[in-house]
Parts: sequence; C-alpha cells; structure tokens
Amino acid sequence: MMSLTQNLREVMKAISGVPGFDKVLEKVTLVSAAPGKVTCELRVEEEYTNKLGTLHGGLTATLVDSISTMALLCTERALPGVSVDMNITYMSPAKIGEVVVVTAQILKQRRALAFASVDLTNKTTRKLVAQGRHTKHLGS
Repeated sequence: MMSLTQNLREVMKAISGVPGFDKVLEKVTLVSAAPGKVTCELRVEEEYTNKLGTLHGGLTATLVDSISTMALLCTERALPGVSVDMNITYMSPAKIGEVVVVTAQILKQRRALAFASVDLTNKTTRKLVAQGRHTKHLGS
C-alpha cells in the first residue's frame, strides 16, 4: 500500500510531466506530506527569476496555488477544488541558487470551501520570502 507521500509524488510527477504551464513545477521536490499539510522545496534557478535575478512573483503565486492544492488532496475528501480567491504578500527576495521551502496547510475545510495558508521561506536564512492565502470552492 502506497503512503500519502508516495501518492503525492505520483500526482506531482503526472502534473509536471505533461505539456503546458504546470511544467514549471517539475523541479519542485516533495519533502513531506501529512493530512492537510505538504512541504516542498525548490532551488531558485535562472529560469524562475525576474529581471532582478530573484524568484519571480508569478512563480511564487503558482507555488501558493499548486502546493496548497496538494495539501487539499491530502485531506479526507481529497478534492482539488477551484480557486475563488488567492492573495500573496511578498516579503523578501530569493536569489539564484537559494532553496525555498514551501509549506502549505489547510486551515479549515467546509462542505463547499477550503482555506489554506502557504509560507515560502529561505531554507538557509529561514527568512519569510512570501506568504499566501488560498480559498478553493469544493463543489456542493
């Protein structure tokens, strides 16, 4: 029987292994998965940066979206849902070569909505790079 972490690795491989935008997630490494919580890592490479050489805000938003969805898949209901609201606060830059730890946690899940929080931190300095909140509609 496959563990939650093994199942999630398979999901991540399937998502990033197809043509399209989600290919940017192919170098995201799953560190751990528990019910309603997922931790991943990503080394900032040149292809992920803006013109200042730091982690692009668009990729940060994609990580908030995707990793919180993976945390939602680790709940009892295991539904990916549809985004209805997402906000990100950018606090410090992540430079090329630095590793960003992405931790997503489901704060509350109701019948129709789920609420998640996502922290992106610099693995070495432990400085908060960005923090996101994500609300998803799960259906009725």
